[in-house]
Amino acid sequence: MQVTTYGLDLAKRVMQLHWVDMETGEIHRKQMKRRALLEFFANRQPGIVAMEACGSAYYWGRELRKLGHEVRLVAAQFVRPFVKTNKNDAADAAAIWETVQRPDMRFVAVKNEEQQSVLSLHRIREQLIKVRTMQVNQIRGLLYEFGADLPQGRQKGLKEVPDALADLEESLSPMFLDTVRQQLKRLEQMDKDIADIEKRLTLWKKNQETVTRLMAIPGVGLLTATAIIATVGDMKSFRSGREFAAFLGLVPRQSGTGGKVRLLGISKRGDSYLRKLLTHGARAVVNFQINNRNPWMDKLLCRRPHNVVVVAQANKMARTIWALLVKNTEYMASHTIKAASIS
Repeated sequence: MQVTTYGLDLAKRVMQLHWVDMETGEIHRKQMKRRALLEFFANRQPGIVAMEACGSAYYWGRELRKLGHEVRLVAAQFVRPFVKTNKNDAADAAAIWETVQRPDMRFVAVKNEEQQSVLSLHRIREQLIKVRTMQVNQIRGLLYEFGADLPQGRQKGLKEVPDALADLEESLSPMFLDTVRQQLKRLEQMDKDIADIEKRLTLWKKNQETVTRLMAIPGVGLLTATAIIATVGDMKSFRSGREFAAFLGLVPRQSGTGGKVRLLGISKRGDSYLRKLLTHGARAVVNFQINNRNPWMDKLLCRRPHNVVVVAQANKMARTIWALLVKNTEYMASHTIKAASIS
């Protein structure tokens, strides 16, 4: 039985569909409003619906699955080469339909509501940290114009802001002083909001046995473990630990011709947030676990730069995470030490 494949270009209000009738070979293009999309697919035989992994794609993927259709999400960068002419909704839908036909195409897993909720907490926390950093740097820069030299570091700098304001109280205008004090209160509220989000993630972790197992890996904390579980979902979608590391952008880029391949720096593709968390965790392992450090790491530090060792440790952590989730096992430090001594 031949299954109809649909290329669906998502938008806020107007959707574009592209499909080919399997019996007649006729090409169909259809534009429809948002509210009519589910009604259209409810009256169609189960098929394959391909979409770009963009905004609202996970929502539509879950809804279409409820109607019995198979959903395949494709990264936008894989769709772009198949846009034949000028970019418009009809050309995008046709390109999505063309892309999903490729036998070696990689697809994005559809996240459920719980996964999206946890990732939303991570996104909100990350934005709060960025805004907090910007606010601290602005206060430091503004007070520096009046002669106040605050130390580097958020906590050290904010600790000395009240004393700096007291010293400059006679030379600064009251309206500026009041504004800076208001910003300091806003920073305190941001700290509270960030702490509340981390508490919610901690409560969610108690019901997730896999998160607890991942946190046993050196360098993997609450944020890294919860983000990986919420982002990846089923780790079996990756064929190997190296494929998962490549998904995180922790493998070398390749450049070669004529049979000669040259390895460059890491690709930095994929999820930058997960890559950042794993890299920071790996840096903590390399810098602070001196007594319990793996012999493999000490040998690598003798012949490679420090940052190269950090990325290598992050790559190793990613492979370990893949192995624990796919094989459903516990982390054993003795296994990694034994493997390092053999290699």
